[in-house]
Amino acid sequence: MTILAQAVQQIDVPQIAWGAISPELVLFGFGIVVLLLETAGRSRVGVSAFLTVVVLAAAALLGWRTGETLTALMVALAALATMALTLIWRDRPRMLSAILTALGFVGALAATGWQWAEYAGAATATVGSESFPIVGTATAIGDMVAVDGVALFTRFTVCIAGLLTIPLGYAYAESRRIHRGEYYPLLLFSATGMTLLASSADLIMVFISIEILSLSLYILTAFARRDLNSQEAAFKYFLLGAFSSALLLYGIAVTYGIAGTTNIAAAGAAFATLDAPQAMTLTAMGLLVVGFGFKTAIVPFHMWTPDVYQGAPTPVTGFMAAATKAAAFAAFARLFVGSFANLQWTWVPAIWVLAVATMLLGAILAVVQQDVKRMLGYSAVAHAGYVLLGLTAVTRDGVSSLLLYLLIYAVTSLGAFGVLSLLERRTRKAMALDDLRGVGRRYPVPAGMFALFLLSLAGIPGTAGFIAKFAVFRSAVEAGQILLVAAAVLSSLIAFFFYIRVIVVMFMDEEPAEAEFAAPLISTTGMSAGLAVAAAVVVVVGLVPGLLLDLARQAASFAG
Repeated sequence: MTILAQAVQQIDVPQIAWGAISPELVLFGFGIVVLLLETAGRSRVGVSAFLTVVVLAAAALLGWRTGETLTALMVALAALATMALTLIWRDRPRMLSAILTALGFVGALAATGWQWAEYAGAATATVGSESFPIVGTATAIGDMVAVDGVALFTRFTVCIAGLLTIPLGYAYAESRRIHRGEYYPLLLFSATGMTLLASSADLIMVFISIEILSLSLYILTAFARRDLNSQEAAFKYFLLGAFSSALLLYGIAVTYGIAGTTNIAAAGAAFATLDAPQAMTLTAMGLLVVGFGFKTAIVPFHMWTPDVYQGAPTPVTGFMAAATKAAAFAAFARLFVGSFANLQWTWVPAIWVLAVATMLLGAILAVVQQDVKRMLGYSAVAHAGYVLLGLTAVTRDGVSSLLLYLLIYAVTSLGAFGVLSLLERRTRKAMALDDLRGVGRRYPVPAGMFALFLLSLAGIPGTAGFIAKFAVFRSAVEAGQILLVAAAVLSSLIAFFFYIRVIVVMFMDEEPAEAEFAAPLISTTGMSAGLAVAAAVVVVVGLVPGLLLDLARQAASFAG
């Protein structure tokens, strides 16, 4: 034993800054806990919970012994909460999984809030003659992970999207009989990949994060295994996702060949020198743009979006539209605005063209759609073009407007897909425009919420969507992108037509006679609460946006 103890003491244990990835650890840890409880079965859930608590207690003790007091306290609280919730809800395993998943997202939000408190106001930025505080920056784990404003704000966005998805999807999954145990761990694992992607400071970590979130989303897309549309959507998503990952990996390889490193900040510094071969530099950046273009649904890399949005279970579609876009654009901005800003003369014109094509084509194709989810899919393409306005500004205001837009779009789109999932429970099929005729007269509250979310997506004043669009338009104008803003305004006018068309169909058209025999519209408490929260955010931010604007402005900081 003495020899063994001496050997253990001689091992050089690396010092890992676990606090830098504490939100990811919380999400992944709760994913493992929920997965263990689900695989145990109802008869053995108590034994599984006890073993889980023992492991968590050991982890808490280890954290306390190594000086991570806050981490140890959080793990200990998680162990107690897991045991208590298991004893209360052991006869309802799906409810137990949903509650634990929500607790995981709340824990990740708490960890992100702690990081924000540690780094808020630790640095200042100057725009013109004005100086204002921003979130401080740092890197950890071999400069692979960044702790900065972009990472923290995006973590908030992803976790809020996850919290809203749980109540909106619970009743939907029950009614479609797809409420299986893997759903909640996959939700947590995909969110882990998203938050890690937003904080990746190395291209290798970017690729790993994308694969973590993508593999989970492929399965979630195919979760309705008896629905051929769901299986087709997952298959298309998998094939195009694999193709885009390969192109992204080629871009990473070329970047390493030029810069000799995969660290994002170091690669940007190497690219800025004239020693780097220009043709290979453009090739690397082009491949990286294509790789991120697939993940963010930018034209012409958007082909998977309408099919996947239409075929996936509606709550999964909402989560995908909200959280994946936020994480991918955060990584996109970190790479190009944070590190390749000195080379903006090479990539801004290309992004400019892609933004115009994305905004106009997404809006035009949405006009001719009859399936509502497919229409929202093309709408999501157009919104990706609006986000690109903040990217092409290549300024702090551009980054802050991008982050603000992604958060507001996440809440609004989740609300819209939440109402759709409620209506689909009534018709037991995908919603077409004809299925919405007269819905506003029979069910004014959910139809009114849907109208509110659509008006916010259209950018009508008084809604959060107007604040988001105004922010990105202003940042682009200040950067001199007048023609790009003109194209965005034209796209918004086209989009206004199909959003208003849905509202007119709901409130002005007569309900078809066969609708009298349809199933009644039944909303659960959780779904009603989720929709109410989303609607409240849209209204409050639309009327009083000051606090959120300040937070987004503080978050416009990149590590490195």
